[in-house]
Amino acid sequence: MPILIVLLAVAVFAQGTSEFMLAGLLPTIAADLGVTVPEAALLTTAFAVGMIVGAPLMAALARRWSPRIALSALLLGFITMHVVGALTEHFGVLLATRVVAALCNAGFLAVTLSTVSALVPPHRLARALAVILGGTTLALIVGVPAGAAVGALLDWRASLWGVALLSLPALLGVALAVPTRTDASTASRGDGPAAPPLRGELAELRRPALLRPLALGALVNGATFCAFTFLAPLVTERAGLAESAVPLVLALFGLGSFLGVWAAGRFGDRHARAILRVGGVALLAGWCAFAALAAHPAALLVLAFVQGALSFAVGSTLIAASIRVAAGAPTMSGSYATASLNVGAAVGPVLGGAAYASALGAVGPLLVSAGLVAVAGVVAAVRRRG
Repeated sequence: MPILIVLLAVAVFAQGTSEFMLAGLLPTIAADLGVTVPEAALLTTAFAVGMIVGAPLMAALARRWSPRIALSALLLGFITMHVVGALTEHFGVLLATRVVAALCNAGFLAVTLSTVSALVPPHRLARALAVILGGTTLALIVGVPAGAAVGALLDWRASLWGVALLSLPALLGVALAVPTRTDASTASRGDGPAAPPLRGELAELRRPALLRPLALGALVNGATFCAFTFLAPLVTERAGLAESAVPLVLALFGLGSFLGVWAAGRFGDRHARAILRVGGVALLAGWCAFAALAAHPAALLVLAFVQGALSFAVGSTLIAASIRVAAGAPTMSGSYATASLNVGAAVGPVLGGAAYASALGAVGPLLVSAGLVAVAGVVAAVRRRG
């Protein structure tokens, strides 16, 4: 695997850590900046919204830049926002830095996905994208717990400094190793074969062949983060385990997700349809089994790992599928995939929260996850009939 792909994965790892880690630091942030915990929770909401809006917006703005300039500028903006956030004493400023950091993060991931798809041959696309997305799964396994630990031992500002410092080597690598042009970026600047205008690339979103994998990706990712967000109360309230067991369950889910991304990269180029069909059915069955057996600690531990693997294997394969069919949007395809995943990541926890607040309690989010995957199955079935 080219070293460039690894460097981009390191940057994605730092950004994924930043996206998720503040959730465990909200009480500390609220106390330090004189706001309530619900107000502090706006930091995570703002980041999610910024990711959804930022993917297509930043990709559109950067489509005539070279990949090196675009990725370097976006990563530099991401680092700068973390430095400003670590130094501020005002919650409003911190909230603003999270929005801008999310815009930079979304733009970076979108341009990265488009750049990688232009750099690698089609038969190796799934493997290359799996390495990039592996950065996100490693953030769940290592980065988020480490960031929360640093915040607990020092303070929440130290976590922001840590993400900024972690991003610096990636910035240097991107500035030196990313090519000044790819087929997509060259065409978009008029230096090579004509690429569609922005209006033409946006028109690709009217094609069912592209909309289906994007919709499926949003549904599967919504199910993933619906359940993941409420794993902690599931462990303590449903399974009756101590709070000390929560990190173990989260780690098992993260390890499973890493295995799923690896499997998608290893087999997705040749067996994408089998992964989606078999994995989709197994994913639905797994969420149903999780809801039925969550009160049993042994089953909970096993299913946390299995569902993490299935969720990310299917989700990663859908990303590759959407980019493959978006040949008419060479500079925007990565942003469509990024926005799709983040729509799921934003909506899933909201639906899970409503289910959790109902009489279903901690099992509710698991049933919602099963429902979202079932809807995805219906969408996929309509596709096959069509």
